[in-house]
Amino acid sequence: MKKLVLCLLLLSQSIHAEIEIYQFATPELESRYQTLTEELRCLVCQNQNIADSHAELAQDLRRKVYEKLSSGESNEQIITFMTERYGDFVLYRPPFNVKTLILWLAPILALIIGGFSFWSLLKHRKNEKIELSASERERLNKLLQTKSDKQ
Repeated sequence: MKKLVLCLLLLSQSIHAEIEIYQFATPELESRYQTLTEELRCLVCQNQNIADSHAELAQDLRRKVYEKLSSGESNEQIITFMTERYGDFVLYRPPFNVKTLILWLAPILALIIGGFSFWSLLKHRKNEKIELSASERERLNKLLQTKSDKQ
C-alpha cells in the first residue's frame, strides 16, 4: 500500500512538470522569441525573466509572445502590447521617462548619499582626538614597556 501511494505521488509530480515546445518557421523567429522572453520580467517572480520562470503567468506570457510572433508582429509591437497591459514593470530595462525617473535615479542618488555619508564620517573621525586618562596612559605605557622588554 505504501509503495502504491509513493508511486502515485511521484507520478502526480511529473504531470505538473510541463515543458513548452514551440515550432518556429525560421531560426530568426526563434531567436526573436528568445530575445523577447529574456527581456520581459515575470510579474510573479519579479527577479526572473519569463524565459526562466515556471510560474503560470510566465507560461501564458511566453505563449502570447509566440502567438504574436507567429502572426507577424514586430518586437516593438509585442513589447508595446505587454507594457500597455502590464505597465513598464514588465520590462527589465524600462524606458527613461517621468514615470520611471525614480527607477533610473535611485541607484545614483544612493551612491551619492552613501559616498557623502562615508566621507563626512571619515572627516569627523580624523578631527576627533582621543584623550586618555592618567590611569589609561599609565596602563598603556606598561603594556608598551613589557612588549619592548620581550623583544
